[in-house]
Amino acid sequence: MTNLDSLFPGFKGHWIDTEIGRIFARVGGEGPPVVLIHGFPQTHAEWHRIAPELARTHTVVCPDLRGYGWSSAPHGDGGRETYSKRAMGGDIVAVMQALGHLRFAVVGHDRGARVGYRLALDHPGRVEKLALLDIMPTLSMWEGMDSARAMQVYHWTFLAQPEPMPERLLQGDSKAWLEHCIASWTAAKSLDAFHPLALQAYAESFGDPSRIHAACEDYRAGATTDLAHDRDDQAAGKTILCPVLALWGEAGIPARGASPLAIWRAGFAPQAQGQAIASGHFLPEENPQATLAALQPFLAAPLA
Repeated sequence: MTNLDSLFPGFKGHWIDTEIGRIFARVGGEGPPVVLIHGFPQTHAEWHRIAPELARTHTVVCPDLRGYGWSSAPHGDGGRETYSKRAMGGDIVAVMQALGHLRFAVVGHDRGARVGYRLALDHPGRVEKLALLDIMPTLSMWEGMDSARAMQVYHWTFLAQPEPMPERLLQGDSKAWLEHCIASWTAAKSLDAFHPLALQAYAESFGDPSRIHAACEDYRAGATTDLAHDRDDQAAGKTILCPVLALWGEAGIPARGASPLAIWRAGFAPQAQGQAIASGHFLPEENPQATLAALQPFLAAPLA
């Protein structure tokens, strides 16, 4: 495993036992707790430019989601429950509780943001604040899928195909596929924004067949179970109760189309605030300074 200690000075690694195995989390700093949840096809390493700065004022927890990085990767069930965002949110609750935090702020990017908003809907007593980086609700994405969006997020339908077709194809050259994807989602269309150690960690994780399978299961759940959970909550009129900050890249995935902030306000987060960041999809790595400038006052603001 790539040694990432140099990217997280002063942080310590923890292994937390859960019902599906062990979840790895890197923890540093002191103060109000905030958990940073990574996205696809990354690991907790994506926060290396954000976490040390937030640790000046907060206790920062950076876990690897189940199936990613150094956490356990149970075999899936075709997208039904194992890799649902509800189940992954339960892992976050278990990790934070094991570390002594019953209530906490959540910052999520990409799939981690989907875990974050599901966690806030399912466990409103746990989440004090929620920051969502470069996503729109799963329900909005599927319902708004046209030819342009489908070409932009082709991986949503490819990875969600039944096992084992996408797994077999990706195992042919997982590193090339990963590097093509993340470069194509940056503003510069290159890998220049990524630290070599972080890139190595992503390639190691995504090069493991069990984690390729986990990523596919993550997207299978997104096309079925997660979508059903969103629809159920929409029908029930359920919304997120805590303060919400939505950030998106000016050249990111949600920016092409209706305003992401308007979509959040019309749906699950009527109280959401937010703004665009000069970035592609990977705000924490492409433009950490502007991302921090938006996150820090949001996290520091007193609760009403």
